[in-house]
Amino acid sequence: MKSNLPRYTGNDTHVECLTREGTVTQRQDRPTLPARLEAHPSVRAVRARRAASPRDPVEVIDADWLRQLCLDAGADDVAAVPLDHPDLAGERPHVLAALPGTRTLISLVVRMNRDNVRSPARSVANQEFHRSGEIVNDAARTIVQALQDAGHRAINPSATFPMEMEGYPGRIWVVAHKTVAVAAGLGAMGVHRNVIHPRFGNFVLLATLLVDAEVSRYGEPIDYNPCLECKLCVAACPIGAIKKDGGFDFLACFTHNYREFMGGFTDWAETVADSTDGPEFRSRVTDSENASMWQSLSFKASYKAAYCMAVCPAGEDVLPPYLDDRKEFMDQVLRPLQDKVETLYVAPGSPAEDHARRRFPHKNLRHVPLALHSRPERRQEPDSE
Repeated sequence: MKSNLPRYTGNDTHVECLTREGTVTQRQDRPTLPARLEAHPSVRAVRARRAASPRDPVEVIDADWLRQLCLDAGADDVAAVPLDHPDLAGERPHVLAALPGTRTLISLVVRMNRDNVRSPARSVANQEFHRSGEIVNDAARTIVQALQDAGHRAINPSATFPMEMEGYPGRIWVVAHKTVAVAAGLGAMGVHRNVIHPRFGNFVLLATLLVDAEVSRYGEPIDYNPCLECKLCVAACPIGAIKKDGGFDFLACFTHNYREFMGGFTDWAETVADSTDGPEFRSRVTDSENASMWQSLSFKASYKAAYCMAVCPAGEDVLPPYLDDRKEFMDQVLRPLQDKVETLYVAPGSPAEDHARRRFPHKNLRHVPLALHSRPERRQEPDSE
């Protein structure tokens, strides 16, 4: 099937429409501009530049050129996937709303330093998450700029935050990076709901670029899952969000691990608002909790756990220590996280509370509303006098 594609030829009076086979099918006069616009210095400069150096737009991006561009920009792996891939049907309307005309999604991988993520000092892990997020966002922006300079329309939605908070508590992301990465062949989802890269394991951050052109070669989903089903993520999760049978308690995870993100912040702010005075507020929120919330607001929001990622041994570059001595691996990676004395945020009467009391009696439990669930309105008692 032939498709007529407009091409600028360097002649300011017409364009030629070519078929994919390169044969001229018609000539069209360039739309006439108002004289005032035609005489504008910027318009005249563009006309002159085009006439001096006519250039055909590249309809299909060369996959090898694209890969090298991404690696040079700071990505550790990359693959492209067409927007009409059947696994991306749920993403299509959101992608097209963000960049009308999108034809391809480009998935980027940036690897993280493993022992930073594994450290019981979670400030070390959070710094790794934040810095890796900056790297992948910087790489994405650099790549988009190069695509733009090559004549394409492209955007790089945030790999982390900010997101589209008008949609909260529903969908707040422009594009689902994990879904795209799996469709592009950059890994598969593990028991812990993280993408596991065949080489780098789950110690990766992902980004997705939207571009209005096809790519000469697309990735394909991998034919195996790097997940070992070792269940170390089950053993590490302090609130039992990951189940042995593969189930996942999203709200338990969101309530604890994301305590200083959207839902937990709202609860903290409501506690400020409905405390009668400073002493009452301080009786309800500890100094360390306030300091931690301040740190998340002043710098970047911190995760409370992410232990499932920390203990995962999957991935060719990650696996050797686990294969060499599994007991030593668990002693050095898993048990320090299990033994850590820390506060766990759980909804009262929830399965997460029950799990934490049974498995981790040395950890402190803090009752909070279930994330994404509004706190019941505080009733105003009538004055007794």
